[in-house]
Parts: sequence; C-alpha cells; structure tokens
Amino acid sequence: MNCIIIDDEPLAREEMQMLINETSDLTILGDFSNAMIALDFLKNNEPDIIFLDIEMPLVNGLDFAEKIPKNCLVIFTTAYSQYALKSYELDAIDYLLKPIDKNRLEKSINKAVLYKNLLSNSTPKNTLESESDDFLFIKADRKFYKINHVDILFIEGLKDYVVIHTKSQKLITAMNLKTIHQKISTKSFIRVSKSYVVNTDFIDSFDNHTIFINENEVPIGEVYRANFISQYSNGLLDLDQ
Repeated sequence: MNCIIIDDEPLAREEMQMLINETSDLTILGDFSNAMIALDFLKNNEPDIIFLDIEMPLVNGLDFAEKIPKNCLVIFTTAYSQYALKSYELDAIDYLLKPIDKNRLEKSINKAVLYKNLLSNSTPKNTLESESDDFLFIKADRKFYKINHVDILFIEGLKDYVVIHTKSQKLITAMNLKTIHQKISTKSFIRVSKSYVVNTDFIDSFDNHTIFINENEVPIGEVYRANFISQYSNGLLDLDQ
C-alpha cells in the first residue's frame, strides 16, 4: 500500500515521513506543501492513504477532503483538536494530534490497512439476509453467519458500507448506518454521531467528546451528544454543568 503527505510545514512533512517509515511498510509516493499541488497529483494517481493537515493556505484540509477520490482513506494530522468531530463527518479513518505519537500512528495505519482491504474489490462484500429482535443473518462466502445483537460492540459507517464490530470480528456490509440501526433499534443501541452507533452495554467510560469501548475510541457528534447522554444516563447526567 502507498500514501502521500500534505502539510504546509516542511519539518512536519519530514517528521511524518520518518514516522511512517519506522512504523509501517507503506510506500510514500510524495509529500506536498498545499492541497492545490496535491490535487494535481491526484488527477493521475490514487494513493491508498492520505495524511492530511487541516490548517493550510489556499485550501484547508477539511475542504480538500471533500474533493479527493472515494477510494482514498484520509488520516488527519493537525495541532488543533477542535476539528476532530468534523473530520469524522468526512469519513476520515483517524484524527492524529501533533506532535504525532509513534504508537498512535502505527495503530492508525493498521486500521487504515484493514479497512482498505475490507473495501477492496477482491474482498467479497457481505449482505444482510434477515434479522430478528435478537440477531442478524449475514451472508458471506456462501455461508450464513448469525450475529447476535448482544455481541455487537458498535457499528461504524464507512463510505457506502457499515463495519459491524463484534467481540471477535469485524464484518463489512453493504448498507448505510441509518438502515442497520433501524433493524437493531433496541434500547441498548444509540446513534452517537453521523458515523457511529454504539451498544451501551459495552461502554467503559465517556466524556463530552469520546466514548471508550475496550481499546476503541468513538467520537460523539455535537448534534447527538445531548440525546446520547440523556438516554445512557436516564437523564441523571449533564456534562455542561
């Protein structure tokens, strides 16, 4: 797999190159000082992963992310935490705060590689065959897999698919997040952002912006926050106090 780096700071691009080489087998196709130059490159090239700064001259990273090819996965790299929720609304794979932590970067790259493989044309796409009040039947490789609702940690919207995270595996299914949420609309499952539905039975902790489930961090969207906190705490908590 390959990648490109877009950042207006030369030292930041050099550091990112070094960290990528230390933590992965990714091939770096190039690095660019602004989004306009990178956009020209993308006319004839399609990197698997784009490491993208946000606050840049000419075109910022958030606006640029809306213009890139659908198959490119974006990992935002920025010194500003306030853009995190917006980045996930753009289907970003991850959001890394500078200075970039090597272990955090490695985890982010591994996630991108996993999802790139899931989304590849060579990977058979699962289909939802039927559902009940307690489980889903997913068809893959000529077999039917029973996914119990109680085993689902959370569901993540990704491009034109959803990734069902269970206790033991990840299954990608051709369906949008709203549709699958309706099919498992029990009290335990709450929509917490444009891209995530969580099973509240597995929540370890949360704050105003993030839900923690095992080693996973799920962002809370601003328009969903009040409803999530009210439902999850039965109206007992108010994090704005």
